[in-house]
Amino acid sequence: MHFPSPRHFSDQSNADFLRRLARRMLRDARSAHPSAALPVVRRVHAAGVVPQARLSGLYHARAGLQLKHMLRTLAVELGYASWADCKRDIERQPAAVLDRFRVDLGAFGDFNQVWFADHAAARRWQREHGGHVVAYGRQAVVMTA
Repeated sequence: MHFPSPRHFSDQSNADFLRRLARRMLRDARSAHPSAALPVVRRVHAAGVVPQARLSGLYHARAGLQLKHMLRTLAVELGYASWADCKRDIERQPAAVLDRFRVDLGAFGDFNQVWFADHAAARRWQREHGGHVVAYGRQAVVMTA
């Protein structure tokens, strides 16, 4: 089975995709709805981008979050120390490196999703059944038609 290239979902460069995602994250973080704001605030807190000792403190101070905080959060989640480092390198990376963010945006909504606790289990399952493995933190998801 042929799985579409991740570029099929976006004609943007990797950096442009991340900038657009960061703007969306900022909007969600500033939302009055905890169900929209809290997942983003948790990510910012986990990335250590803002020196807030407690998640609750960051949540209450979320109006002060800026685009630079979202960009750095994404950079840290991708394994970079800063947005500048990420921006310098991300265009050399395959578009698939951003698939975990595309999962969050619903870009793979037409595909079945089989979730696994770790990458190794997902790869074993994929070898037998096919599909496209997307790393998602310590977990992984296999997209199938």
